[in-house]
Amino acid sequence: MPAVLETSIPSLTKREGKVRDVYDFGDSLLIVATDRISAFDWILPSGIPDKGKILTQLSLFWFNRINSRHHLISTDPTELPLPAGTDVKLLSGRSMVVKKTKVLPVECVVRGYLAGSGWKDYQETGLVSGIQLPPGLQESEQLPEPLFTPSTKAEEGHDMPISFEDVCDQLGEETATLLKRKSLEIYNEAATYARDKGIILADTKFEFGVLDSGEIILIDEVLTPDSSRFWPADDYEIGRSQISFDKQYVREWLMGTSWDRNSPPPELPDEVIKNTRAKYIEAYETLSGQKFSV
Repeated sequence: MPAVLETSIPSLTKREGKVRDVYDFGDSLLIVATDRISAFDWILPSGIPDKGKILTQLSLFWFNRINSRHHLISTDPTELPLPAGTDVKLLSGRSMVVKKTKVLPVECVVRGYLAGSGWKDYQETGLVSGIQLPPGLQESEQLPEPLFTPSTKAEEGHDMPISFEDVCDQLGEETATLLKRKSLEIYNEAATYARDKGIILADTKFEFGVLDSGEIILIDEVLTPDSSRFWPADDYEIGRSQISFDKQYVREWLMGTSWDRNSPPPELPDEVIKNTRAKYIEAYETLSGQKFSV
């Protein structure tokens, strides 16, 4: 089946993210995960078949498992008053019906290992998001304790790291402290579970929203290969970059091309698409213990 790059529902407008299309139904939202894939702040012209279904099924698994209030109501889009002519088959398996919240404008990043931009910052300054770390740490090394390293939530371009104090200034100390506590609790719970399944949860990011009642709950996707860095534990080795169950394979292929990152990106070869899809499926099946079904 070809990749689903676009969705539409008759008479409804959508808010389109890099991967998800969001439709407003008043008190609730319909979030549809497409098969789009992005890299280096570009949405690529090629999609990864079934990627949206994999992300949705993995988010559903985590929402059912973790001990945190969240926005998910159902994964059945027909529970909403869909207009006549809606392609329900296209939406099936890749949709979440969720509670509408006021989204808090902070990406709640938790790092358990020194990788990615955190490793780059540490090499340059000895800090990660303004937090002083011990000297002599190596790439991919487990941190003495998980760090809450928030960032801005950019509509376009890069999210930018901010300090916990910045979050306090923006949202108030009580809300900032709650976000930090919830983020670390969910990370620790998920990382312990994943390790038992042979996967290291190196880092992840969460988003939170506020209900009309004032309660802050977990929203968006959660603990997927698009929002997290998952490593196979049996290949883990300190001092180098790790194999990852995410789109790193796509990034590496792009870096090996002549693409300048300032012009529209190239189409992905069939082999890259096939292998990336396999990585996402492997992550889902290993973590959930369930066979992926289309």
